[in-house]
Parts: sequence; structure tokens; C-alpha cells
Amino acid sequence: MDRVELLAPAGDLEKLKTAIDYGADAVYLGGEAFGLRKASKNFSLEKIKEGVAYAHERGKKVHVTLNIIPHDKDFGGLEEYVRVLEDAGVDAVIVADPGMFMRVKKASSIPIHMSTQGSLTNSDTVRFWRDLGAERVVLARELTLDEIRSIREEVDDIEIETFVHGAMCMSYSGRCLMSNYMTGRDANQGDCAQPCRYKYHLVEEHRPGEYFPIDSTEEGSFILNSKDLCMIEHMDDLIGAGIRSLKIEGRVKSAYYLATVIRAYRMAIDAYYDDPEHFVYDPRWLEEIKKVSHRDFTTGFYYSEAKGPEGISDSVTYIKDYDFVGVVLDYDPESKRATIEQRNRLFVGDEVEVFGPGKDFFNWTIEEMIDEDGRSIDVANKARQIFTAPVPRPVKAKDMIRKKVEG
Repeated sequence: MDRVELLAPAGDLEKLKTAIDYGADAVYLGGEAFGLRKASKNFSLEKIKEGVAYAHERGKKVHVTLNIIPHDKDFGGLEEYVRVLEDAGVDAVIVADPGMFMRVKKASSIPIHMSTQGSLTNSDTVRFWRDLGAERVVLARELTLDEIRSIREEVDDIEIETFVHGAMCMSYSGRCLMSNYMTGRDANQGDCAQPCRYKYHLVEEHRPGEYFPIDSTEEGSFILNSKDLCMIEHMDDLIGAGIRSLKIEGRVKSAYYLATVIRAYRMAIDAYYDDPEHFVYDPRWLEEIKKVSHRDFTTGFYYSEAKGPEGISDSVTYIKDYDFVGVVLDYDPESKRATIEQRNRLFVGDEVEVFGPGKDFFNWTIEEMIDEDGRSIDVANKARQIFTAPVPRPVKAKDMIRKKVEG
């Protein structure tokens, strides 16, 4: 069976390795030019080469974004850059603009994927890009599952990719001018200020300073503020629609976020392929995802939920029930002690959860911590402080530790 691809974001090299280790089949990342995420650290050419090597050694792929909406001045150095990416072994580039597409095609033979910013909403458009040489299309987020199935039936010789998890944009296929208008930061050049998340009130011109809520919430109006997309409950529908790649959003998210979300989707995908005819959704997958900072969830346009008010979030704050507090560096099976790097305050007596790639989490009460100088400590409160502690079960390097937020 040709298994669906789990595609994950990588904002830097640490996140790329985390995504691969925790179950992604491929990652997408931005270089230092031509990409749409200035807020992430992004990759130098040397880091791209290192990331490609790490992925390929494990049978995984790397896609690089070239998805800005370019002006003439923005093309400088593109051809040379693309050839370097091809020489580095990059598996595909993601573009949104026809001019960018043609320049990349002339400069190299690297596979090209059409970005969701290309507003691909119908089979004729998909067929157009296929005929020009695109190997994959990232369909617009505004499509329903029925529409995706229809496109798959009409054009069955090109790969389809869709977003299944992460932040939603209120503008059509991500093409937004609000950020540029309100802050001077161009979303179509990778520098979105997310004004759709701002609180809004109505002001009448003759009564300046008097704010009228547009909606009933006392916190303000959030008519532009979408809930986060989450489709983990519907893996059978996604795969059944003929989607080739399931894409997670979030190049500016933390490594802990990626590990948690990717691990949950990996479990759901694997469970489907273990027995497609009798696949049953496991609520624990969503419970896992809710252990990272998130907004309320929506199924977006897949079932048309985003077309109504139920797709709108009434808050700019995130739901955060767990803290990422540590990562395992090493484990000694003889002493049954783990070497841990602290990522948030930990105390002796804390109850935590430990999880890792391909296995369930377990609960652990910290009974002892020994620092690098061999001293017993009651709290690990220094940034990335390293200590050892006895653990009740074997763990591995890169396993992560989280703690429920009190209150």
C-alpha cells in the first residue's frame, strides 16, 4: 500500500532532527531567502546540507520553500540558489508564483511543488500546473473533502498535499494585505504580524475613545481570529480522499510542540494502515495534542466548519495545560539513571510524564536530582541545567519530559 506522507515543519536544524526522530516522513523548511517565514531561524546553505544528510540517512525527505510572492527585485540570485539546493540533494522546492515556477524550472531539474498560496481550488488549475511540470500541488485550505475527492478523481497523476494541523489564516489561501496595511510588514514576503489575532472594537468618529464591542464578548471582537486546524480525528477520511501528503503547520513552533503533534499523527496514521477496514479513532491521540500550547480546534473547511462562526476563536490567548521541562540526554541501564537537560523548572517531588518516539508516555515522580558536580539538589532552575535522576523505566536520548501546569 502506498502510504500517505506525514510532512512536518522545521524552523531550524534542531527542529528538523526532532521532526524526523518523532515520525515525520518529510520536512519542509525555509532558507535565508525566498521563503515565507522570517520569524523562524531558517537555514543557511550549510545547515540545509546537514539537514538533508540527516534526513536521507533515515530515508526521509526535505522540501525547501521558495514561496514568496516576488517582485522583480526579489529574483536576484535565485537561479544560483536553486542549483545549490539541487546539488545539496533537496528533494523538492515549494513555490507559489508562476514567475518563480518558470525560473526554477529553467535553472534546474529539482522537483517543484505548488504552494497553497497559489490558490489551487479546482481540477483545471491542478491540471494546468501538472502540465507545466509540477509534481505536487498543495491545495487551498478553502476546499472541502468532497471537493478534494473530486479533484483527485479528475486528475489522478499528480500528488496532492493538504494542511491537516496548525494555525489557520483568515485570508484566501494565505494572501493577506492586512499586516502590510497596519504595520508595514508584508505577509507575502514572509513577515506577517498576524493582525487577525488582534482585539477589535468599533469606534464612532464623533466619539473618539469610546469603544463599542462588535460582538458580545467583554474581551473584544475576534471576527478575524480562526481556531487552529486539527484533523487527527478524521484520518480515514483524509486518506480515503486520495491525499498524498498530510501537512502540519508551524515552522516557528517549538521542538516540544513538533515532537508531541508529530508523534500523535504518526500513531494515527500507523493505526490506520495496520487495519484500514476496521480503523477506529483513538481519543488519546487528541489528548496528546492538547498537551502543547494551542487554541481551540476546528476541522476548517474540510466539513465547512470554517464557513460559520464555529470556526472563530473568541480569544487571543493559548490553552496551555503542560510545560516542557526536560529532555533526556543519556540513560545508564545499570544504574537506571537518566541524564537530563532542564528546559523549565523542576523540583524533587514533581510528577511528570516522559514520552518518546514510537512509545506511550509514562508517569514519574522525581525522587532525586544530582547535578554535574555530584551534589544533591532540590530544584533544577538554571537554563538548560544538566542533572541525573533515577527513572522507573528505561528511557532514550531525545525522550522528552513534561509537567502539568498547576492551577
